[in-house]
Amino acid sequence: MKFYKVCTLFCCFLFTTSLLIGCIGCGEDDDGDDQVEAYDAGTMLNDFANTVVLATYTDLDNKAGELLVAVKALAENTTQANLEKAQQAWVATRKPWEQSEAFLFGPVDTQGLDPALDSWPVDRVSLKAVLDSNDELTADFVKDGLEDTQKGFHTIEFLLFREGDQHKASDIADRELEYLVASTEYLKESTSQLRLAWSPEGENFSHTVASAGEGNAVYPSQSSAVQEMVNGMITIADEVANGKISDPYNEEDTTLVESQFSFNSISDFQDNIRGIQNVYMGKFTNDGQGLNEFVKGQDAALDSRFQSEIKNAIDTIGAIPDPFRDSITANRSAVQAAIDAVSTVHLSLEQDILPLVQESDFN
Repeated sequence: MKFYKVCTLFCCFLFTTSLLIGCIGCGEDDDGDDQVEAYDAGTMLNDFANTVVLATYTDLDNKAGELLVAVKALAENTTQANLEKAQQAWVATRKPWEQSEAFLFGPVDTQGLDPALDSWPVDRVSLKAVLDSNDELTADFVKDGLEDTQKGFHTIEFLLFREGDQHKASDIADRELEYLVASTEYLKESTSQLRLAWSPEGENFSHTVASAGEGNAVYPSQSSAVQEMVNGMITIADEVANGKISDPYNEEDTTLVESQFSFNSISDFQDNIRGIQNVYMGKFTNDGQGLNEFVKGQDAALDSRFQSEIKNAIDTIGAIPDPFRDSITANRSAVQAAIDAVSTVHLSLEQDILPLVQESDFN
């Protein structure tokens, strides 16, 4: 479609060395074909980097500090009350970490922090080998001397819980406490490293994301950064549906269950999907501009449907009877329903939202 402007003739008087009278007319003014205005994702990317990612990692680091305090208190005075406080602190620290798995790119990947923090399933035999060794258990030894499956969240979980909340403080050996403190110290070092990697006071990867398209070597365009956001959500949705829930369900194998010792699996899975929700809506503790505003502007029905799919996935996972490790055999229909609900989120991201981003113009 073309636009035309209608102009009337008008007279223009030009004063030079003599007076000239002329008439100048206006004809067609061709503005060209309709163009869709490019979407400026600057605010969205800034809010994603700071309101979502940096805020999540800051909360994670703060919670890891509280966990370390609780673990040291347990080591100094190994009472049941102190054990329960340490267990509660582990669960609280787990929440922001699981939500952060919706954006496992950038420093958490390039600096190898993800496997060091959260490798699973753990091998009880290898953990016992550490406990039976004569190695001095320090944070440095945990960092450099142990495999990823011998440190991080799930090693700490094993030492704190064993089976649900039935672990007794009186059963914890001194060697286990040494391993527990050293592992938690290294966990705290890792969460601090991750926070600083995104923080303006550190490597400021937040600015790298927020400045996408502004001569940015990592993200040469806003589109590349927005696609990274969507692919992060796709990755965790796929892992939850086709790995975390499906693998132990299909194999009927409780050793494949994530967070099997604390019975925190269902909360883990829900927080993974809440992480997707956080990225999509641009929020963590505070609200920002999310991807939802862009999608709504392009396809309001898709935005509404996807938000409902996220909520349904969280609710359907929550409907699985606790503990998850028992439900993989005792409540298979509930587990299958959760797989299906998360798979729907995954497909919408992969087949609808990612193509929409790829086909759109950004500044």
